[in-house]
Amino acid sequence: MKVSKLASNLVGSEIIKIGNEVNDLKAKGAQISNLTIGDLNSNIYPIPQELKDGIQKAYKNNLTNYPPANGLQSLRTSVSNDLKKRWNLDYSANDILITAGSRPLIYAIFKTIVDEGDKVIYPIPSWNNNHYSYLTTANAVEVQTQESNNFLPTAEDLRPHLEGAVLLCLCSPLNPTGTMFTKEQLSEICELVLEENKKRGEDEKPLYLMYDQIYAMLTFGSDHHDPVSLFPEMKDYTIYVDGTSKCFAATGVRVGWGFGPSLVIDKMKALLTHVGAWAPKPEQEAVAEFLADNSAVDTFLEDYKEKLNNSLKELHAGIQDLKTKGFAVESISPMGALYLTIKLDYLGKTAPDGKVIENSTDLVFYLINNAGMALVPFSAFGNDKLVPWFRASVGGCSLDDIKDCLPKLEKALGDLK
Repeated sequence: MKVSKLASNLVGSEIIKIGNEVNDLKAKGAQISNLTIGDLNSNIYPIPQELKDGIQKAYKNNLTNYPPANGLQSLRTSVSNDLKKRWNLDYSANDILITAGSRPLIYAIFKTIVDEGDKVIYPIPSWNNNHYSYLTTANAVEVQTQESNNFLPTAEDLRPHLEGAVLLCLCSPLNPTGTMFTKEQLSEICELVLEENKKRGEDEKPLYLMYDQIYAMLTFGSDHHDPVSLFPEMKDYTIYVDGTSKCFAATGVRVGWGFGPSLVIDKMKALLTHVGAWAPKPEQEAVAEFLADNSAVDTFLEDYKEKLNNSLKELHAGIQDLKTKGFAVESISPMGALYLTIKLDYLGKTAPDGKVIENSTDLVFYLINNAGMALVPFSAFGNDKLVPWFRASVGGCSLDDIKDCLPKLEKALGDLK
């Protein structure tokens, strides 16, 4: 029996594969600190109480039929108002599209802009751009980034690839690294995009920028920057991806929003009417009310961010302590999101059972079994399996879990020869 060529060659998520292994071991009684999936343990990080109450109220009021295909007017208005208040961005409710989280938005952006063989540019490591490029039969151009720039692309990294490209994909704070663009770094990239678009004729597609800022509210001591705030003329070319999933610990609530040029957003709306990727109506109603309550939003974020930051700082301090002890490790100081970037330079080493750690995936499974600690290798984000860098996501663990796993990590690494 056969299926489509697309389905036959589709690669599943490496993150989910590792997560399934962790869940299987935990079901057998293993104690594992799961630092893999970019999710939140809802018992440690519950959604805001006001949001929970609003969802329950909406269900009691029988708001269980179809929502409008582009999202409730009340929610699009709340998003519009919040964008103005929080980032000084002017987007009308008509230029905002509500979906079930951010994934349908990203898929719709690709399908709306990219024709078969069109050039799409994205940095590695980055989340899922390789898969969306595959799904749209794009000509994917992966731009390797460097530790020296916190694994973010520079204007000079991107410059050689912009000619003829139709889509540039950026994210800040970045999944998987938790690092962020400075104002200067993002400004230089925006200047390149504007420069490239001035070269294009009326019969050519512009170079669009997909800007994923789903973690924008989760920053620690650094300011979040976005293209249109830096250069108003970028409004014609920038499509934003945003939503509740990470900023309100609401990954399962499934309310995301995109906004950008009217032409692109209108075509995304039309595309998604055939997909039905709508956020549930009760959740939309509740998010509209919560987002309009500035005091409740700010109070929640203050407490939530402090807890996340404490966990990130604890893990970072633990890795740096191992470094001072002579271990071949490194970590980048956390700037935002849920993630710490960790280097474990132990590829090629031999485990006590004689097995050689040939690549980053081998090391992941060695640590799961010997340190009770599960990480995601950068190979899940487009890098080669010989790259010894890993993402640690702290949302699924308590602060005590992180403290407990560090001595186990030290022993497991010490056992490698």
